[in-house]
Amino acid sequence: MTSPPLPAAECPACAAREVEIAEQAAAIAELAAKVERLERLVSRNSGNSSFPPSMDAQPGRKRPRPKPGRRAEGSRGPGKQPGAPGACLAWSPRPDERIPVFPHGACGCGATLTSGGDLGVVACHQQVEIPLVSARVIQHDRHAVACGCGQVHLASAPPGAGAPGTVSYGPNLQAWCVYLMAAHHVPVHRCAELVAALTGAKPSAGFVHGLLARAAAAIQPVTTLIRCLVIAAPAVCCDETPVRAGPGPAWRKRWLLTAATPLLTYYTLAPDRSVASFAAFVLPDAAGVVVHDRYLGYDHPRAGVRTHQLCCAHLLRDLQDAAQTYPGARWPAQITTAVQGLIHAANQARARGLAAVPPTTAIPLIGAYRGAIAAGLADLAARPGATRLHHRQHRQKLLEDLRDREQDVLRFVYDTRIPPTTNQAERDLRPAKTQEKISGRLRSADTTGHRYAIRGYLSTAAKHRTDVLTALRDALTGTPWMPPIPSHI
Repeated sequence: MTSPPLPAAECPACAAREVEIAEQAAAIAELAAKVERLERLVSRNSGNSSFPPSMDAQPGRKRPRPKPGRRAEGSRGPGKQPGAPGACLAWSPRPDERIPVFPHGACGCGATLTSGGDLGVVACHQQVEIPLVSARVIQHDRHAVACGCGQVHLASAPPGAGAPGTVSYGPNLQAWCVYLMAAHHVPVHRCAELVAALTGAKPSAGFVHGLLARAAAAIQPVTTLIRCLVIAAPAVCCDETPVRAGPGPAWRKRWLLTAATPLLTYYTLAPDRSVASFAAFVLPDAAGVVVHDRYLGYDHPRAGVRTHQLCCAHLLRDLQDAAQTYPGARWPAQITTAVQGLIHAANQARARGLAAVPPTTAIPLIGAYRGAIAAGLADLAARPGATRLHHRQHRQKLLEDLRDREQDVLRFVYDTRIPPTTNQAERDLRPAKTQEKISGRLRSADTTGHRYAIRGYLSTAAKHRTDVLTALRDALTGTPWMPPIPSHI
């Protein structure tokens, strides 16, 4: 006679099976969360995150979707579009040189053409040409003059000359070398080779490398003035990027911080992206609005930022990511439309010389912005499911920032001097990534700091439409170019 089956609670096999099932369910949930996080990482691209466009071509990474309103591929041809200003080589009424050209050879009758009569100019051609560069040795003989009173006066040495009886490279050649290294990221040895090929002069790699420190010391007063002008600017765009510089393993990086305006560029090479590095930057002293990308360092009390403008380009990318995460949700597109409309209105107001966006334009768009945020928060609160927790928390933070920091998001609407994005700073940081792709790791942190001090000087000069080679030559000869100080800030 068989015994009756034990209840499930008293059956050891059933209890073990339930424990195993519970462990498997926990493992499945953990793996599902990992898969979701990995899928989110793979879906990151330049359209929905801060990844650069060069990351979009990596294997397994999805390309960004075309944004609404963008032209379809092939809908218009490349090059200048109708209505855009053109550019061409214009005929010069006063050429620098005229070269008469006469026919050579013999006529069919046998007479030479050189003995023929000149009928005048029939056709003209102009070419924009540069002379072949060849380094010349120039000797400066300094004379002494005796005054009638008996005092002797010796002529001054030319700028950049060494001690009497020595040979040195002139300031033009030095400016070439610094320009190639700092502005075009040419490595030191290649710079020496390039100068030798173009001019015939053969400076050593050590001499060329030493010019970076010499130029950085020459522009030190200008760098200080640029920093002061950035601090006093009504709005400054800030950004940061890692750079491989200094001794150490390949994974050890420093951080390049930049503060930029349409007329100024200032760089700082920091050991890391800590709050201390941000506090040592221009942020605590900045009198105007700091435009940044919501990185935590800018919001830390020790950073000292008084007035914020959150970068709308980064916010729009986060909204694009939210639209891809929640395909059926309407609030990401609604917020995007409102923010883009406000940016367009601010650009139009700035072009018309207005101090702010007119209320008749701003108020409806701000109302749509607020309504879409409320709808988004309600939508996220109604979404169940533990596997969506990571996404919900990330988007929750985005919507809460858009709601709680509305003044920091829309400050550009009320003051058209404030740019809505950090585009200026990102453009000024882009050469750092080009330098990294060309040279890899820069072994000396000090020399890297010199490079970016020179880069800030050249960028500022170029923004003021000053010839950068002339500015470099003037700096190396002791009279560096100085940015003008505005009459009012």
